Amino acid sequence: MKSVVITGSTSGIGLGLADAFLSRGCLVAISGHSQVNLDEALRMLTAKYDKIRILAYFCEVRNYDEVEALWNTAISKFGRIDIWINNAGVGHPQTPISDYSRDMIDRVVAANVTGALYGLKVAIKGMTQQGYGSIYNVEGLGSSGPMIKGLALYSATKSALAYLTTAAAKEVGGTSIIVGGLRPGMVATKLVTAQYEGHPEEWKQVKRIFNILSDRVETVTPWLADKMLSNKKNGVRIQWLSKSKVMRRFLKSLFHKRTVFD
Repeated sequence: MKSVVITGSTSGIGLGLADAFLSRGCLVAISGHSQVNLDEALRMLTAKYDKIRILAYFCEVRNYDEVEALWNTAISKFGRIDIWINNAGVGHPQTPISDYSRDMIDRVVAANVTGALYGLKVAIKGMTQQGYGSIYNVEGLGSSGPMIKGLALYSATKSALAYLTTAAAKEVGGTSIIVGGLRPGMVATKLVTAQYEGHPEEWKQVKRIFNILSDRVETVTPWLADKMLSNKKNGVRIQWLSKSKVMRRFLKSLFHKRTVFD
């Protein structure tokens, strides 16, 4: 029975991963920086799974001490941590660089880069002490692929995260620790739709393409969980939406309409 810690797991992909790992018999620690959301996520999961296999811990990833406390609390409950997933992150509406507020810059960089770096540091240190473990960073737009107007800040943080993934994998090479990246593709979550808040015309333009390329959380997360549980290779990128899958989606769209976003 493997133990898994997921940061930012009170909704979206993080919560979907928690559900998927629990359904596979794992011990799971969920975390978030909203106690209300954390309590609701715990309620949803304990309605389906034994509460003894679940830890719900308040953690603001922008605070190093809280990230370290998340590790220590999970170790105390589970005895070990087999998989640590840096999933916590925030997005922002489409905004020109010249219109970025200082608060938006600080918030997005702190959550998406600093928070993930704290997670990497804590998990590598802890897994070095226990002698093994796997760490995955949830990458996204900016890690690879096209640039989208108005999303430079978010994309830049994910580009930085991809670099950190590669660098960390190189550093742990030759040890029993694995560092890898998760590329779930375009998943129908609030993180995606929030980027177009206040821009209804632009959302109307991209919605058709998003319906072709996107998938629901419950479709992607079980596949990602299986891949992480079976992976033995350091430095791997676990990618749901491959180039061949994209091509097939567009070909099928000529004959069949997919509706992911209503």
